Amino acid sequence: MDQVEKSLDEKKAVKSEPKSCNVTEFVGTGIGDAIGLVIANVDPQLHDQMKIDKKYRSIGILGARTGAGPEIMAIDEAVKATNTEVLSVELARDTKGGAGHGSLIIVGSEDVSDARRAIEVALENLNQTNGDVYSNEAGHLEFQYTARASYAIEKAFGAPVGKSFGMVCAGPAAIAVVLADTAIKAANVDVVSYASPGNGGTAHSNEVILTITGDSGAVRQSVIAARELGIKLLGTLGSKPVSTTKPYI
Repeated sequence: MDQVEKSLDEKKAVKSEPKSCNVTEFVGTGIGDAIGLVIANVDPQLHDQMKIDKKYRSIGILGARTGAGPEIMAIDEAVKATNTEVLSVELARDTKGGAGHGSLIIVGSEDVSDARRAIEVALENLNQTNGDVYSNEAGHLEFQYTARASYAIEKAFGAPVGKSFGMVCAGPAAIAVVLADTAIKAANVDVVSYASPGNGGTAHSNEVILTITGDSGAVRQSVIAARELGIKLLGTLGSKPVSTTKPYI
């Protein structure tokens, strides 16, 4: 009975109405304790310290306590749909004390309406991009896929723009090492990056992140193979890992 009530509570949390406040900079909130903000005219001193191109007087900000991949993927879709540029992607050691990251992503635009729209689009996409994030009491699994990577993915991982992209991530990191090997062996794909706790790629979080590119079908096949194995392995440490929202891959 307790498990059923917990499941219902989680579903209600996902579907709950976003909070709002009477602040000009506020855009909205999203799953993973994500918040979207915008600054119409960045102060010149802060502008210089952030090393932002002077043509971008307005910025949109997406930050989250839990998650990095979903936010990067959501922003990637946002820049495809708006006249904005990804200025920075930073991964914070966070997840509210869990194994992985939080995130801070900033986009720039010449007009504040473009920056605001980009953040709105990103927030709207978070439910989908969190679909293949699975978790239990011991850790998490995260899988992402797109047929056409754009500039947020390039900025974050160095992936080629316009090509298929996949991401395999898990914490504890030990599980992710096996998933990375599984993904590469599952299909003919090329490795874009491999990040582990000590190599500077994961902010010392207890996870490994593999990113891949290649033919669309091959990339998707690789991610699915890793996902199937990851659910089994993480499940040995606790309950069966469940999707945060609804799987999309």
